[in-house]
Amino acid sequence: MIRIQEDDFDPGIEISKLTDGQTHIGGVCSFIGLVRDFSDDHKLTSMTLEHYPGMTEKQLLHIEDEAFERWHLDGLSIVHRVGKLHAGDRIVFVAAASAHRADAFEACNFVMDWLKTKAPFWKKETGTSGDHWVETKATDEASSKRWDKS
Repeated sequence: MIRIQEDDFDPGIEISKLTDGQTHIGGVCSFIGLVRDFSDDHKLTSMTLEHYPGMTEKQLLHIEDEAFERWHLDGLSIVHRVGKLHAGDRIVFVAAASAHRADAFEACNFVMDWLKTKAPFWKKETGTSGDHWVETKATDEASSKRWDKS
């Protein structure tokens, strides 16, 4: 299940949607990303996330398909918010469900790494030093490379 939305989400409801009636699921690994009140050396007041409708959903479907190809999953949920968000707001929710925890943990890590580096979202931070667009960090790129197929 993939959703891109401006509205907040409830992690408990999202996990219930993923698992209700699925008694063969042995574990769910989830990640919730939040807006911090800082970035590097300056204070943030907000973050604005933009995306390219159609292209973003297509890329998220590709990431979802890739996760299902790599691990034995019984479900996967990706919810990503767009629009103006403030410190403490939820940005992203990823949950992977599987009969065994290892697949759920790995898939959740993979999805987050690829969301950070391959999904077409653009982030503008607003804070004490003004507005600036966020670029992909070298550490995110390095984490993502571990999933490259060689």
